Amino acid sequence: MTKLSDESLPHLPPSIARSGYDRSRLRTGIVHFGVGGFHRAHQAMYLDRLMNEGKALDWAICGVGVLPSDAAMKTVMDSQDCLYTLVLKHPDGALEARVIGSIAEYLFAPENPEGVIEKMAAPATRIVSLTITEGGYNISDTTGEFDAGNAGVAADLQPGAVPSSVFGLVIEALRRRRERGLEPFTVMSCDNVPGNGEVARKAFGEFARLRDPELGKWVQEAVSFPSSMVDRITPATTDADRTLLADEFGVEDAWPVVAEDFEQWALEDAFPQGRPPWEDAGVNMTADVEPYEHMKLRLLNCGHQALAYLGYLSGYRYVHEAVRDPQMAQFLLDYMDREATPTLLPVPGVDLGAYKLRLLQRFGNEHVRDTLARLCAESSDRIPKWLVPVVRENVAAGGEISRSAAIIASWARYAEGVDEAGEPIRVVDNRRDEVMAAAERNREDPLAFISQQHFFADLSSDARFAQEYLSALGTLHRSGARAAVAALVDEA
Repeated sequence: MTKLSDESLPHLPPSIARSGYDRSRLRTGIVHFGVGGFHRAHQAMYLDRLMNEGKALDWAICGVGVLPSDAAMKTVMDSQDCLYTLVLKHPDGALEARVIGSIAEYLFAPENPEGVIEKMAAPATRIVSLTITEGGYNISDTTGEFDAGNAGVAADLQPGAVPSSVFGLVIEALRRRRERGLEPFTVMSCDNVPGNGEVARKAFGEFARLRDPELGKWVQEAVSFPSSMVDRITPATTDADRTLLADEFGVEDAWPVVAEDFEQWALEDAFPQGRPPWEDAGVNMTADVEPYEHMKLRLLNCGHQALAYLGYLSGYRYVHEAVRDPQMAQFLLDYMDREATPTLLPVPGVDLGAYKLRLLQRFGNEHVRDTLARLCAESSDRIPKWLVPVVRENVAAGGEISRSAAIIASWARYAEGVDEAGEPIRVVDNRRDEVMAAAERNREDPLAFISQQHFFADLSSDARFAQEYLSALGTLHRSGARAAVAALVDEA
C-alpha cells in the first residue's frame, strides 16, 4: 500500500495516472474558497489537465477553508502535500484513477486569516474563485438583497474586526490591493446560482459598501465577476470509496474524490488580469453563459429535485434506483420536456433532446452511487433558486406547472421528517427548523409551506399554482409518492 505524497508519486502502481509535471515549479495564481469534492473533481482537474501539457504552471491553486469543518481538509492536505486521487466511475463499471496535483497549498482561515488575506493581496494572485454553496452568497431569494444582519457579516463589519467570513477576507484583500496600487483580482463564482457572477458582484460589492462607500463603488466598477456554468455529478466521499481505491489501485488516500465520467464548464471570458488557457482543456469560453446556465440548472439540477423527494418517499435511496423506475423516469422526462424546456434560451451547439437523454443515462449510473439524501439536502437554498423561476415563467406564460408543483409538494411532505413507513427522515437544511415547522402544519393548513414568502414570495396566492400544489400534496398524504407520480404520468 502506497501512502499518497510527493515522495511516493514515482512509486505509484502503473494503473493510476499521476501528474507528469514538476510540482516544485508551480506558482500560485488562483486562491479558491471551498475546497470540497466538486472543486477537486472539476476546476482543479481542468488545471491539472493543462499542467500535464506544460501549461498554466503559474496558475496553481491555494485552497482556503473558512468553516470550522474545513479543519479536516487542512489536515489531509498537509499530510498528502495537497495531492489527492480523482476516481471516475464509468457507466460500464470501469474505474479511472488519477492523482491531481494542481492545488499547491491550503490555508485554514480561522487559524491564519492574515495569511489568507496576504495571499490574495499578492500580485501573483489574479483570480479568486468560489464554491461556497448556493446559500453562501447571503442574498435573499425573495428581495434579492444582501443580508447585512447575518451574524458573520455583522461581526466582520465591526471596526477593527479580524475578518472571518469569505466577504470580510476577500474585501480586505481587495482593499489592500487598491491601497498598494495593484489591479484587483477577478472573482469567479463556480456555484449553482443563476447569474452567479452578478450575484457575487452584488454580495461582495454590498459588503464593501457597508464597510466603506468608496471601496464599495470601486469594487462594483473595477472588479470583474464572470459568470459560469459548471457540471459534474460528484457524490460525497465515503469510507467505501477509500477502501475501493486501496483495493483496486493500492493507494492510501485519506480524502479521494469520486465522480461520474461527464464534465462540462461554460465560462464567461472576462479576466482582465489574465487566466489559464482553459479552452485548451475543454472549457467553453463564451461571452454569454446564461443559456448554458438555464439548461443545466433547470434540467439537471431541477431534474435531481424531481427525483429526490418523490424517490426517497417511494423507498429508494440511490439516484440510479429512482430513475430506473419507469414511472419516475417518465415523470422526470415530462417535467423536462413540458415545463423546463419552454423556459430555456437557445443553447449554441447543444441538442437539447440528446442532452436530456444523456441526463437520464448519467442519473442511471449505478456505480456513482449518488444518494437521494444528498439531493434532498439544503433544499431551501436550491428550490427557490432553481425551480421557483421555472414556475414563475410558466405561470406568467400560461404554461404547464403541475409537475413543478408536485416537486415542491414532495419537498413539503419530505420536510415533515417521517417517511411513508413511519421511519424518521434526517432533514439536512441550514433553515431546518423553520422548514420543518412549516411542514408540520401541512395537514391543518395545506398552504402553510408555500406561504413561506422568503422561499416562494406570493406563489401561494396564485390560484392555479395553489390548486396544483394542493392536489399533489393531498395525493402524497392520502396515497403516497408512487401514486402521486402515477397520477401525473397518467395525466400526460
